[in-house]
Amino acid sequence: MKRTASAVWRGDLKTGRGAISTESTVLKDTQYSFGTRFENGPGTNPEELIGAAHAGCYSMAFSAELGKAGFKPDEISTTATVTLDNHLQTSWTVTKIHLEMTAKIPGIDAAKFAAISEGAKKGCPISRLLAAAEITLEEKLV
Repeated sequence: MKRTASAVWRGDLKTGRGAISTESTVLKDTQYSFGTRFENGPGTNPEELIGAAHAGCYSMAFSAELGKAGFKPDEISTTATVTLDNHLQTSWTVTKIHLEMTAKIPGIDAAKFAAISEGAKKGCPISRLLAAAEITLEEKLV
């Protein structure tokens, strides 16, 4: 299975502009720029997209692991916070990703919930891809 996305950039780093598109067209010529990446300007940026991918992947991986253990979640809600640091003042690096997950799962106890959620964090394909960054998880059972 392969999925594709593309980006076009025009101009220099600080004043240039780019557009990101996905094969599914969920993103189609979505704008990004220096301002959206480093100055909190309106638009998207690569780190935000990585966060969305990680949150979505983790939620699916957690649901799959719950199913293997005989549980069916009512809801899993995950937020991923991606930290981009200027590593040693020489290069920008994604250093941390913090996952915050809240789930409603009938019949599960806290210990089983914690074990399955941690296993899903380690086994999620996007977590494995991003393993160079510190990945932390804060989970809450409601």
